[in-house]
Amino acid sequence: MSRTRPARSSAPSSTVEREIKLCIEPDFRLPEVPGGLPLPRRLLASTYYDTAAHDLAQARITLRHRTEGGKRSWQLKIPLGLDRHEVELADRHDEPPAMFRELLALHLGTGQLIPVATLRVWRTGLRVLRRGVPVAEIALDSVAVLTNGGVTQRFRELEIEQRGPDATALEELEPLLRRAGARDHDGRPKLFRALSLAVPAPDEPPPPDAPIAMHVRWALAQQVRWLLAHDPGTRLGTEPESLHQMRVAARRLRAMLRAARPVLLPDWAASLQGGLSWLGQVLGPARDLDVQIAYFTEATAGLDAWDRTLLARLVEQLHSQREQVHQALLTELNSARYVELIRRLQQAAHDPAMVESPLTLLELASQEFKKLRRAVRQLGTSPKDAALHEVRIKTKRARYAAELAVWSVGKPAARFIKRARAVQDLLGSYQDAVQAEVNLRAFLKGATTIRAGFLIGRLVERQRARRETVRKELAFLMQRLLKQGKTSWG
Repeated sequence: MSRTRPARSSAPSSTVEREIKLCIEPDFRLPEVPGGLPLPRRLLASTYYDTAAHDLAQARITLRHRTEGGKRSWQLKIPLGLDRHEVELADRHDEPPAMFRELLALHLGTGQLIPVATLRVWRTGLRVLRRGVPVAEIALDSVAVLTNGGVTQRFRELEIEQRGPDATALEELEPLLRRAGARDHDGRPKLFRALSLAVPAPDEPPPPDAPIAMHVRWALAQQVRWLLAHDPGTRLGTEPESLHQMRVAARRLRAMLRAARPVLLPDWAASLQGGLSWLGQVLGPARDLDVQIAYFTEATAGLDAWDRTLLARLVEQLHSQREQVHQALLTELNSARYVELIRRLQQAAHDPAMVESPLTLLELASQEFKKLRRAVRQLGTSPKDAALHEVRIKTKRARYAAELAVWSVGKPAARFIKRARAVQDLLGSYQDAVQAEVNLRAFLKGATTIRAGFLIGRLVERQRARRETVRKELAFLMQRLLKQGKTSWG
């Protein structure tokens, strides 16, 4: 998917990429594609930058200076979940922009950015339309790798990139191109092929019967890597999903340390949990505002023009708050406290401080489930908001403890995780409705017309209806979760 956000003054453009890469033979030709319009041939010259140890490449990050015609720009690609986020800054300077170096501070450390490869790409292709609207682009790239002005390697590859929100076009186009001779790609970006680098393979989970220390180490490593991957996007602040994924990784790490406490050195684990709790508090306000902005932006679609204008003012207020919160967030991410926490997390993922214990991962997950079950039994027939929020927290902890155990327990743990995620999402919707009502009531204080008060009243009632819907659905989902928990953990 390609979703371009309007750039503010002196700000980069931002695009989310979703693409499929395919390998092709030298004689490959594009087939007839329904709705395909030929794109003009383009020449792209790119110089890639990294450290001498290829720290960016190992983190799935690409930084390049691209020239096309008279246009020169710096492009940074960073992970965004399973996709990639491309940030482009028009800049004719030959040195990487200070803004990008700041975004990459955690990954660069003391390393220096240097040119590592120069690629020249002739690109042809098709823009694919459905009902007159672009849904995908097919790019056929002929790549030359340049060294000291001479070509040292050539290769061709094919990319299908999504345009717009509908992913079905990629699913339809891939078989068509495979029938024309395209085949599986090894997943390496062009830079990796130019430097003959292997794609960093995800660590394989330990065998089910491996010592508990191996499972804890592996689980911590996955979440630390995920957190670091989304640090640059969180600093940039243009894609809410970056912050969301970073916050999820921090929560998972904290919950896993909590669940594994019986097999960890107490002071060591408590200190890391405290650091992660602080990080969660740093990330939380911005994430909460992102959720509210998305909800109220969508809510404006069903209103008439006058009411849309009124609600747009609330969204503007939330955006203003988000900008202020983001500046405070950046201050913390640039602090010595954060850098030290990251260093300690990396060390923990490499060598967690463990103690001898007869406990198993199943027993650790079982303990978290029993805490959840007790909290659910204390809810009563008309639980208060605070009690439901507490159950949501305990559901998360039980789910993340199950994720710690999933590779040793197998399908029963996976089923429990699925049930817990459903309950967690439902209770998350409940909490979002609570916060939406808080925002609406705060906005009401500045309302100056009867109609404005009436609209806000309607929206407040909508939040109460959202919460009532959750309460009706919760009993069934919670019953399924507890039943699966009993099966999985006893």
